[in-house]
Amino acid sequence: MQVFFWIAFLVVIGLAIFSVQNSDAPPVLMKFLFWEYRTSLVYMLLGAVGSGILLALLLCIPRMVRTSFQLRRLRREVEDLHSKPAETAIDF
Repeated sequence: MQVFFWIAFLVVIGLAIFSVQNSDAPPVLMKFLFWEYRTSLVYMLLGAVGSGILLALLLCIPRMVRTSFQLRRLRREVEDLHSKPAETAIDF
């Protein structure tokens, strides 16, 4: 998990450097069907990265919830096993 945070940190640093270097770039025209929007390259890049982060989070949330429920169930099973007396006598 720590590797993921380092990679995310490096991507953010790269995005910041790119944004500062291209802050005086001409506006970019975005088109979708009949909709047109003219904006700065920096804002378009930030919007794309932000949308990607939101999409990734929305796709990860179900797995995180499922893992949380499974972890809670397994912890409960471990507590139940620890609370039971151990059967030490074995008959052969």
